[in-house]
Amino acid sequence: MSTPARTYYTPAGGLPGQSALLTDRAVVKLAYTVIPKGVLRDIVTSSLPGFTNTRAWIIARPTPSSATTFSQLIVEIAPGGGAAKPEVEAGVEGVVFVTTGSLTLTLDGERHVLEEGGYAFLAPGATWSLANEGDTITSFHWIRKAYEWLDDVDAPASFVTSDKDIEPTSMPDTDDVWATTRFSDASDLAHDMQVNIVTFKPGGSIPFAETHVMEHGLFVLQGKAVYRLNDDWVEVEAGDYMLLRAFCPQACYAGGPEDFRYLLYKDMNRQIRLT
Repeated sequence: MSTPARTYYTPAGGLPGQSALLTDRAVVKLAYTVIPKGVLRDIVTSSLPGFTNTRAWIIARPTPSSATTFSQLIVEIAPGGGAAKPEVEAGVEGVVFVTTGSLTLTLDGERHVLEEGGYAFLAPGATWSLANEGDTITSFHWIRKAYEWLDDVDAPASFVTSDKDIEPTSMPDTDDVWATTRFSDASDLAHDMQVNIVTFKPGGSIPFAETHVMEHGLFVLQGKAVYRLNDDWVEVEAGDYMLLRAFCPQACYAGGPEDFRYLLYKDMNRQIRLT
């Protein structure tokens, strides 16, 4: 059986015409946020200190109405652009996931070229730089988190891989309609977060309302679905972003005709700090 095509939605910016309706699917609530692809426009991008020929959509950051454990950016670098030192905060780990173009990552002195689907985990304290050495725009997700150190446990090492090199693992008792591409071992206490790709075949579902402590950022890479967020059902499609705060009930039904796939952030493997 042939492998279904994998695609990676990338925003292009621009502005709608003056005749466009203002009605949209953007929602910000206490339990969750939905940022639809139609609001990722030129006028809401930011320049990033230390970067050249670069703009970014900041889709999650620690604020009362957004994330509490992480930040997430969609970064677009034009040919010739990049950054010699993207991460300036000590103790911050990160993940870079490329959706279009070619990104040159120099990590602890070793050069890597990440094409679409390319993935890099950047350990706290790693030395790394980014450059677009191609002739087209490159775009990637950059997820950042302050690493939570444990006594007698070393931080995980940096690594580079690709979505295309890892076989998705089917979830138990799902008849292969729900699978997860895991880039790190969830049982390894060195990791205090994971950034994975979740895939549903058309008609597949999360068959119960997940209600748990982990915070989520979900960027839809491909396909469409109806997602249960708290007490609402929301239609989402490729290019939409969902931020789910801790204990937000969540479930979904995947539509067709192609697979429904999203990039998923979650925090994990740490005790709750009370002091």
